[in-house]
Amino acid sequence: MKKSNLTIHAPLARKILTGFIHSEITRTGFKKAVLGLSGGIDSALSCFLAAEALGPDNVLAIRMPYRTSSQDSLDDAQRVIDATSVRSMTVEITDMVDPLIAKFPEMDAIRKGNIMARMRMIVLYDQSAAEHSLVVGTSNKTEMLLGYSTVFGDAACAINPLGDLYKTQVRQLSADIGVPQEIIGKPPSADLWMGQTDEADLGFTYEDADQLLYLMVDKRYSRDECVAEGFDAAFTDAVVSRIQRYHFKRVMPPIAKLSNRTIGYDFLYLRDMGT
Repeated sequence: MKKSNLTIHAPLARKILTGFIHSEITRTGFKKAVLGLSGGIDSALSCFLAAEALGPDNVLAIRMPYRTSSQDSLDDAQRVIDATSVRSMTVEITDMVDPLIAKFPEMDAIRKGNIMARMRMIVLYDQSAAEHSLVVGTSNKTEMLLGYSTVFGDAACAINPLGDLYKTQVRQLSADIGVPQEIIGKPPSADLWMGQTDEADLGFTYEDADQLLYLMVDKRYSRDECVAEGFDAAFTDAVVSRIQRYHFKRVMPPIAKLSNRTIGYDFLYLRDMGT
């Protein structure tokens, strides 16, 4: 298997991403950000970047545990709050989620997890209205390409500083910016049910996926070229399938075109708005 160089210039990435957060929020007339803090590495890095970009007083980090959530996740989220000095809030979602789950006894774990993810986003957007702030996303490039997210759940946000960082690069930048090692080193998990891990759900590791995705997406290698570089054919096909199948999660809902100027097709840029 060909090893790709996924190393980033961390200080430069940090400067670009903090500048992105500050400019994207302030140019719309806002000055504050709200984000969900799960105790995982992605939300931790988003929190560190937002605190640096806007100042900790302008960032609200919200922990939203369900009754099966790990205490370790809550503790790790608190480590981030303490390290960044952002404002924080804890909103228990169990009483909001369970009434809907109870109506459908046959509901599987995926459906339950999607309800939890979307309830958390309801909480975040409600607090963004209360705070007159924007929701900062926490999804990385690997998750987005693989479709490992919930539409209108963890995939929802106003801006996303991590969307062009592979998971490997998230770990690198997190180490550079000072995310606690306990968070960087633990197995990635959405913490939607007991014992869940991202890599068990996916069936492969983020490290292997990042190597393949970098060749396919950044270097434009074909499926056959990736296999020729030493990647297992079944693994390559599984990744290609996920990228294709979950494209709908990465775009706004398509609009049926009827006119000469259709949103998303011909009406795309600031210049279209007369600016």
